[in-house]
Amino acid sequence: MPELPEVETMVRGIRTDCVGRRIDRTLFPPCRCRPIQISPSRHTFIKHTEGRTITKIRRLAKRIVLELDSGQLIVVEPRMTGLMLITDPPTRKHRRICFEFSPVRKKAPLLEFWDRRGLGTISLLNPQQFLRLESRLGKDALDLSVEDWISILAQTEREIKVVLLDQSRVAGIGNLYASEILHEARISPFRAASSVSRRQIQKLANATIRILQEAIVYEGSTLGDGTYRNALNKDGGYQNHHLVYKRADTLCSSCGKATIHRAVQAQRATFFCGKCQR
Repeated sequence: MPELPEVETMVRGIRTDCVGRRIDRTLFPPCRCRPIQISPSRHTFIKHTEGRTITKIRRLAKRIVLELDSGQLIVVEPRMTGLMLITDPPTRKHRRICFEFSPVRKKAPLLEFWDRRGLGTISLLNPQQFLRLESRLGKDALDLSVEDWISILAQTEREIKVVLLDQSRVAGIGNLYASEILHEARISPFRAASSVSRRQIQKLANATIRILQEAIVYEGSTLGDGTYRNALNKDGGYQNHHLVYKRADTLCSSCGKATIHRAVQAQRATFFCGKCQR
């Protein structure tokens, strides 16, 4: 579930305590659950991370990037249930990798990746490999101008909701925020991308920035299953501000006249108001 706001929240939550820290030990705790994808091998991963210092932590779309003083980069993709934590995890049995630091007062003794479903990935890349990864992604959703949006949407007849989920075109937006953004912009999720007017695209650009930035302020969305938690294992707060996502069959709070509908697009649930988003 973690999308741009949740990943950005995790990055901000671990950055202060972890940048400038030396990794004393890289550990893979015993885990009988589905193994996560790790590249390269665990032995190589340990060899090239132990003794290295984390010089920078940033976000790349829906990924967390830890830059090391060696020039290599640790790239973590949380996917459905992955979390980066500097405190006790929700459970002990789903711990996947831990980076232990020298104990320093007021700083976290370790950073770990926890993943209940085991769908996340963690990779150690050199600069050339990282550039290839970046080249496969579209521009970050928070950096898109109106002209960028016009160019992206004009290239395809696909439904606009599907385009928003295509990371090669727009990086960072997932299913939850795509529904919320299109609702605020008053655009039907089934509208052909190339048919959206410039006026609507302006609304789309504004809605994207406002919703993603507000979700970051509220530290992301923790849904009913409690999957997403911030770096301190606390709930996010933006779920209390959703207007359509997971609100099927409830009265639309925007128009107060129609109910929210649920449909399926590209095997993902879409939530929308048929009156607001004609």
